[in-house]
Amino acid sequence: MTKPRSAVSIAEAFVFLLALGVAGSALAQGAAYPSRPIKMIVPYPPGGQGDILGRILAKKMSELLGQQVLIDNRGGAGGVLGVDAGAKSAPDGYTLIMGGSSTLTLAPALNPALPYDPLRDLKPVSNVAIVTAGLAVNPNLPARTVKELIELARSKKGSLTYGAGHGSVSNVAMEVFKSMAGVDILHVPYKGFAPALTDLLSGQIDMTVGDYSAMVPYAKAGKLRILATTSARRSAASAQYPTIAEAGVAGYAVDFWFGFVVPAATPAQIVARLNSATVNSLNAPEVHQVFDERGYVATGGTPEEFGATIKAEIEKSVRIVRSANIRLQ
Repeated sequence: MTKPRSAVSIAEAFVFLLALGVAGSALAQGAAYPSRPIKMIVPYPPGGQGDILGRILAKKMSELLGQQVLIDNRGGAGGVLGVDAGAKSAPDGYTLIMGGSSTLTLAPALNPALPYDPLRDLKPVSNVAIVTAGLAVNPNLPARTVKELIELARSKKGSLTYGAGHGSVSNVAMEVFKSMAGVDILHVPYKGFAPALTDLLSGQIDMTVGDYSAMVPYAKAGKLRILATTSARRSAASAQYPTIAEAGVAGYAVDFWFGFVVPAATPAQIVARLNSATVNSLNAPEVHQVFDERGYVATGGTPEEFGATIKAEIEKSVRIVRSANIRLQ
């Protein structure tokens, strides 16, 4: 039996108005965002590069967003635990994740059982910064140059130690160094760079790779010795030190970078709002000043550009891991 035309029209009108209401509600939600504090998961212990970078940006982003951006440190497994927790959070824009080269590109290349897929489970917001990383040794170690360190490591095969978070960029940077220099140095795992640095200063380990700016005060005080930096080129902040490639390991280059991601189902308008707050924070004069002092290079960019970077860097990491035959235990 055919329904009366008036009944069909009323039903159609009801469905249309309902759909319009839902769409309007979604738009209103996006326009009102954020209406409460935002949690920034930093998957590293306090004091490391990602933590310091997150705190610098959280302060400025809080001003721009009109809501507090609160740091939630979740160290462990080279940052994997924190990023996984973030990936499984509600996709409502109230969880922002500080990802990086270790958690977004190296982890997929090193860990076939990684609990998240950076390309499937996370949505890019913005690249943030490249940070200068240094190779430092305890001052009691009889090595003042990279070449001397290599000679020492060869003479004491397997007895020298380095500290780094398991699966972190520091870990991979040292494994690549070992492979390219032809040396055997024992890895002592830590939850992150900060505790490794503490043990380097006390002589519990012989060397580490990590945040150059955190090393400088101790180098000036004679409590550690910086031998070189890991990037392909010297930064303005670290111009007095050679790169590892310049110091004797030709072709060596490992970059440390960070960027923001959110759970994959986060609405596009919220991602755009977070991207705007990130990029505008990076462009703020006071943030630029701190970055320059610490040797950080602001990157920024669109979500699409950051997504392309992540994809390309995963492919690059796979090549590095295979060519260096890196196995992280």
